[in-house]
Amino acid sequence: MSLEESQAVKGSRGKFNFVSKCKLCGRENSMDIIKDSITEYTIEDSNTFKTMVAFDCRGLEPFDFSPRVGFVADAVDSASKFSDINLTEKDWSDYDEKAAVSVGIYEVTHRFLRL
Repeated sequence: MSLEESQAVKGSRGKFNFVSKCKLCGRENSMDIIKDSITEYTIEDSNTFKTMVAFDCRGLEPFDFSPRVGFVADAVDSASKFSDINLTEKDWSDYDEKAAVSVGIYEVTHRFLRL
């Protein structure tokens, strides 16, 4: 699901990032990323939960998150940038050659809040 991808819902004027059809009743349910809600997670946020994105959900509710690929990070102690980070295993590590230190993201966790 990304901000660039969108799908139409039958009988609706809007487009959504995710659309799912119920196999039992045939109803189409949708989830949309609220564009202005996306925020960064910084070193100051370490070991805390922080709202990083909000969704507009219609007819469904997220209950799990499986991080995959495409994450990016900037090193704290140098100008190094790391792109296409794979968080499938919920851990990632690399070496920052400019700062001569190991860098990483460890024990990725999440929770959904209903507002």
